Amino acid sequence: MARTIVPIGPYHPLQEEPEFFTLTVEGEKVVGIDVRVGYNHRGIEKLSERKNFDQSTFVIERICGICSTSHPYAYTRAVEDVIPMEVPPRAKYIRTVIAEGERIHSHLLWLGLAGHFLGYNTVYMWAWKLREEILDVMEILSGNRNNYAMFTPGGVRRDFKPDDIPVVLKKVDSIVPTLTMLKKAVIDDPVLHARTKGIGVFSKEDAINFSALGPTSRASGIRKDVRKDSPYGAYDQVEWDMIVTENGDVFDKVVLRILEMFESIKIIKQCLDKLPAGEINANIESIPPGEGIGHIEAPRGECFHYVRSDGTNRPVRHKVRAPTFMNLPTYKATIVGQTISDATIILAAIDPCYCCTERVSVRTVKGKKLYSGEDLIKLSQAKTEKIREQLRK
Repeated sequence: MARTIVPIGPYHPLQEEPEFFTLTVEGEKVVGIDVRVGYNHRGIEKLSERKNFDQSTFVIERICGICSTSHPYAYTRAVEDVIPMEVPPRAKYIRTVIAEGERIHSHLLWLGLAGHFLGYNTVYMWAWKLREEILDVMEILSGNRNNYAMFTPGGVRRDFKPDDIPVVLKKVDSIVPTLTMLKKAVIDDPVLHARTKGIGVFSKEDAINFSALGPTSRASGIRKDVRKDSPYGAYDQVEWDMIVTENGDVFDKVVLRILEMFESIKIIKQCLDKLPAGEINANIESIPPGEGIGHIEAPRGECFHYVRSDGTNRPVRHKVRAPTFMNLPTYKATIVGQTISDATIILAAIDPCYCCTERVSVRTVKGKKLYSGEDLIKLSQAKTEKIREQLRK
């Protein structure tokens, strides 16, 4: 049978970010896939190295709007590992509440998009309507609905007001009935079952071989979660369960994320009930020379930051590894053999975040760079000018 190339992207109505997938198909069956990213690269790591340690937190927060707590959390833990030091207990609880609030709104955003990809826009509307409630909670606690600006090396920037806690607890409780309705809609709906069960199966063996992270691996029976395996914040001070499913298909990934939201609600409520008194910031005065790593369980999986200090007030090296960087290659195992009609939901099943993942590589020959940073800027400016000239004609 003749093979055909089906391009998806780099700009596509069902993909929320620019990326380019090339599907090789025989009839309706996908027999090969090539993934190209790089459309969002903004040089965040280099920008961070030009700021002081505190200023870098705001830059890192803008790697991604949906992961705007995950990256600062991992980064501040990396800086604290250089010293090393422990943040005040109250700051740990506050950090945990913000991180779990982000997990809920991230999972709801993905659930809505998944419904949209399947043509099930009722799920889309309900999930995004419910997401507004948790964003209201984040605004009450931090002053912002996204990009919360709560984290700083040594603690947090803003304390929780006592009068806000009862309001937040009431709001968090109020989302449970709608979340339960969404769970029943997914678990009981035969149409959703037909569109997601047995689709894009990612086996446990493949999950291990690809070093998959987060819900992508836990849906395949891998019991790995940084919050349990290497506890940080207040995760070892409250009761909650790691959600793990076994089938590795799109359906299990949907169910797992819904069940994780119930666990996040349990964590938030316990943290607010047990919130200790005391300082919220250790007020770090200087960072000594050294290296540090920070890793946390983001909504998509382990988020990893590396920081190196030379004793000045800014990092000399800052490296970011987002969970999508590890989960992206799993398409090779999940989409080959599937039909074109299932391709978009399989691509979306890992909850990809491409702006978190983007990198630029500089080629070298015998250890020498072909292009310096200035050369790359000049090439970019020249290309921009060329495009302007073409538009003028």
